[in-house]
Amino acid sequence: MSQQLINHSQDLKRLRDEGYEIEVRGGYLLIHHIPFVNQIKQIQYGTLVTTLHNIQDHVISFIGDNPCDVNGEFITAIQHNNANAVLNNEITVNRSFSNKPAGGYPNYYEKVKRYTDIISAPAKYLDPLVTEKTFKVIADSANETVFQYIDTNSSRANIEMINTKLEGQKIAIIGLGGTGAYILDMVAKTPVKEIHLFDGDSFDQHNAFRSPGAASMNDLSEGPRKVVYYQKLYSNMHKFIHVHDYYLKKENLRELDQMDYVFVCVDKNTARAIITDYLVSKGVAFSDVGLGVNVVDDKLTGAVRVTSANRNKNDHLPLRIFSEDSDNNEYTTNIQIAELNALNAVFAVLKWKKISGIYVDLENEHHSSYSISVSKIFNEDVPA
Repeated sequence: MSQQLINHSQDLKRLRDEGYEIEVRGGYLLIHHIPFVNQIKQIQYGTLVTTLHNIQDHVISFIGDNPCDVNGEFITAIQHNNANAVLNNEITVNRSFSNKPAGGYPNYYEKVKRYTDIISAPAKYLDPLVTEKTFKVIADSANETVFQYIDTNSSRANIEMINTKLEGQKIAIIGLGGTGAYILDMVAKTPVKEIHLFDGDSFDQHNAFRSPGAASMNDLSEGPRKVVYYQKLYSNMHKFIHVHDYYLKKENLRELDQMDYVFVCVDKNTARAIITDYLVSKGVAFSDVGLGVNVVDDKLTGAVRVTSANRNKNDHLPLRIFSEDSDNNEYTTNIQIAELNALNAVFAVLKWKKISGIYVDLENEHHSSYSISVSKIFNEDVPA
């Protein structure tokens, strides 16, 4: 099935977005799972077939028995031809119907909807739960996208062309302890070309309480590596997630050379500085995330931050990214909570998408922090 063809037709896209089981095959549109009543008053399902070459052709074909009314009598108002016909090597229909409104059909959506309403009305009368709108999962069997199944969310919202700005990008996520995993959760839902996961640690019980999803006891008992655990989980959606089951050090930083964007989600300043210095030297854009939470008067307070840089703006980094691990740094505390990890990830992904041209960016800040206690966002480091 050519999903790209469907995406480029407002008629067909509307049918798919409303839940019809449609398929394009050899110049014909097939609409599966059309409920109808047969002669013994049983509810059956058939397939409507229409040519895509001529909307002026008001006739439609059908694969299945002859649809009847609630009394088991043929629906005579649409009868046209009850002989089998071979349309091509893959499609043989059993009959055809004719119902031409005044002025004909303006588009394929109206044609399909009208015939479906006529044929399925008796079945819906006998069983109100019957429907042709199944919202069946549409697999990307033709390998037209990076997803295992078609992104119908973008098509329903009419933002597919905007999202194409992310196509072709190679993304690296360094560190999957909490915030990095939430970043993966969002990036895996975008049409980027590749997602590379870097982490040399195992996925342990405490990680489950600050990461997306719900790890089972069996998952934890197996003691999986973080990158392997998350690749398995998110490969259910995105086809091209690559694992790097080790920490990044000076010796292997060159693996980041071909990345279009990097999310740095590490908790050691020494590692953070080595990685970000290297990315600056190579002109690779990145966002570095930080989360600092402290206990004050038996309550939690703190901040989350996102510091971003690229080849044109990186002079602010010495004031934002420390090269030594110090207990005096607000962001060195290791209190991590799911909602704060998720919030930190959202800010980072929003910044990446702004840089990629998905969202409007009037501030163009390269350092953003959110203060928990006062619920305020502070944007700084704007290019001169």
